[in-house]
Amino acid sequence: MKRIIIVGGGIAGLGAAYKVTRAASEGHGIEFVLIEKDRRLGGKIQTEIVPDPSEKGRFIVDGGPDCFLTEKPACHRIAKLTGIFDDELPTDDSRKKTWILSRGKLHQMPDGVMMFAPTKFIPFATTGLFSWPGKIRMAMDLLIPPKKVVPGELNDETLESFVVRRMGRECLDRLAEPLVGGVHASDPSQMSLAATFPRLLEMEQKYGSLMKGFIAARRMVEEMRRKYPPKPGEKPRTFFTSFVNGMQQLTDRMADAAGRERMRTGVAVTSLQCADNSRWNAQLSDGSTIDGDAVIIATESWAAEPLIRPHDQAIADALANIPTSSSATISIAFNENEVGFDLNAFGVLCPLVEGHALMAATYSSIKWPGRAPAGKVLLRGFVGGPHNQEILKRPDEELVQIVIAEFRDILSLNPFAKPLFTRVFRWYLGMPQYSLGHLERVTMIENRSAQIPGLALAGGCYRGVGVPNCIESGERAVSKILTEWGIDLAEDHIEEKRYY
Repeated sequence: MKRIIIVGGGIAGLGAAYKVTRAASEGHGIEFVLIEKDRRLGGKIQTEIVPDPSEKGRFIVDGGPDCFLTEKPACHRIAKLTGIFDDELPTDDSRKKTWILSRGKLHQMPDGVMMFAPTKFIPFATTGLFSWPGKIRMAMDLLIPPKKVVPGELNDETLESFVVRRMGRECLDRLAEPLVGGVHASDPSQMSLAATFPRLLEMEQKYGSLMKGFIAARRMVEEMRRKYPPKPGEKPRTFFTSFVNGMQQLTDRMADAAGRERMRTGVAVTSLQCADNSRWNAQLSDGSTIDGDAVIIATESWAAEPLIRPHDQAIADALANIPTSSSATISIAFNENEVGFDLNAFGVLCPLVEGHALMAATYSSIKWPGRAPAGKVLLRGFVGGPHNQEILKRPDEELVQIVIAEFRDILSLNPFAKPLFTRVFRWYLGMPQYSLGHLERVTMIENRSAQIPGLALAGGCYRGVGVPNCIESGERAVSKILTEWGIDLAEDHIEEKRYY
């Protein structure tokens, strides 16, 4: 029986553990032991069920990711395998609207905007989100020739460089930064487009214009909707998807299916040794050790770096050069009749140029049906990011008061509205920054780790921060090790598209 030691019990580590269990169910003589330093599994995916103080229901509070991109199949596949596919939850698109703060006022996201490119003339022309000079500059994207790319060289630049070059500074400051940079909690002046949104670079080369490219994409989506209308009674297919009981429903089910009896929490791996390129030994913080035939490190890059340094300094140096930033989410519940502002929206984005502590706010109970009892509302604010790390030194009570003050200033929250409860979730150095050179670093890490038998790395620090990306990262790590052992897993040949 061969054993894989998995370091880290977040979504990537659980993805690896569940794949090992599936391989064992096919008759292969393998097992795993998973070590997680926190007392809970799931990593940044954390959901708290809060009883309604008036005992009329419950609130479902996601502290980390509250959804995944519907078009990516990994979560659907795991949900099918673990029996929770029917609990997938689409957004309530009947109330789909996003506000953007601009020059101290809220403006509705213009209809037809895809990413940060307008695809419909009238909504773009009539919006107050941009000045007329800004609108004219954005429209020049139709005339600006694409960047010349040298054959064989990586086509990459920062988000800031790309957007300013094609659409102008106002588009960056008022739309692209809060939409794209905010989602990734990244600095647009450092963010590698090839590592985060390579489709934008490809679109420029193919269509010569972002607006032309997104117009073509919108027409394709509309054609697909006409060609494949939803079946009667079928759940709508929305851009984002969650689960009825929050995102932790996914990680809980994965842990159950993989086997919690092989998972240890509340203890950290302090070092890794390897004897004769075949046996690995993990030293734990409680003084115990675990032996295995392989190890998967599924942690943040900064946590993986000291574990890998004794085995490959070049990999460790590359991991140390992946920047990370901290952030926090603050969820606050109110009586709906007390909030005093229009709740018919998914939330608000706050551009950095507006100078607010609040990066964004989600109207959680509007966006996701069932997140709050009738007559109650659940709001979630985001603070931190690379430009405001200092705010995370504040105590929880202070963060709550800062967010409430921001809600009053930006959303016009009734000053007399009293919170029913609050929850603060902190994510210390939890968001990797895909800066320029990221793809080269990751390629080097992958190439060098491929030469170390029984070692694989997984997580959101490499090729995607989304939940589906992290699941696939853990699964690829298992495949790397099984291939070294001459094990051909049948499920690796299954087409992902079959699951959704």
